[in-house]
Amino acid sequence: TAQGANADETWIRKMIEHHRGAIEMSNIQIARGANAQVKAEAPKTIASQQREINLLNAMLRRMGKRAQ
Repeated sequence: TAQGANADETWIRKMIEHHRGAIEMSNIQIARGANAQVKAEAPKTIASQQREINLLNAMLRRMGKRAQ
């Protein structure tokens, strides 16, 4: 669970971890996947998850916190 002194910051940091996991799984799919349709979706997922990470890091910076 996302717990910490600052619920907003904790949520953001946990979501960044979540999005990084999706990127990692997508990279594995690109490297090892056999299904062309699934493999074609992986780069799209990487791009969208990276956009989310960038947005969340911007939120952290606006809160005066260190980005990840």
